Amino acid sequence: MDLDDVLQSVGPRLRALRQERGATLTQLSSSTGISVSTLSRLESGQRKPTLELLLLLARAHQVQLDELIDAPVTGDPRVHMRPIKRHGMTYIPLSRRPGGVQAFKQIHPPHWPGYEPQQQVHEGYEWLYVLSGRLRLLLGEHDVILTPGEAAEFDTRTPHAFTNPDGEPTEILALFGPQGERMHVRARPAAR
Repeated sequence: MDLDDVLQSVGPRLRALRQERGATLTQLSSSTGISVSTLSRLESGQRKPTLELLLLLARAHQVQLDELIDAPVTGDPRVHMRPIKRHGMTYIPLSRRPGGVQAFKQIHPPHWPGYEPQQQVHEGYEWLYVLSGRLRLLLGEHDVILTPGEAAEFDTRTPHAFTNPDGEPTEILALFGPQGERMHVRARPAAR
């Protein structure tokens, strides 16, 4: 396949990827900063993609660049997700589809965040599962320690906060809804 054929195949691949994810051109424009008209021309093949545009689109769709240009398979089936460091925590994305439910592994460093957090409220429901270490969940009037193998889920309109009370890292799996950036969980206190 020559270069022109490769570039011509990018547009239909971009359109299919966007439609598969249920995103509109306007939503994709908002997340990439690329104008709707440029996105439309890329998808229709009326504009040749530049590396800069492809990098922005690959990031927005959470795919490797070679998936956009149909690079030959390298034989390595592993998905290489890049860790994100935010507020002293490490987030490792486990899902690649933008929008909808997102899965992350989170690593809370020892004694994180280092102070007594204020409980927060917001719309949503979330779920988490402790893989290792201990996680302190402040949920309204409840103060619960979750240990490996325990899960929590709760309505995020209930005041809540998290800490790592120990001197070793805490690792959790977390599912995020479309709001995505904040940890939200719903839990019921254990029956006594």
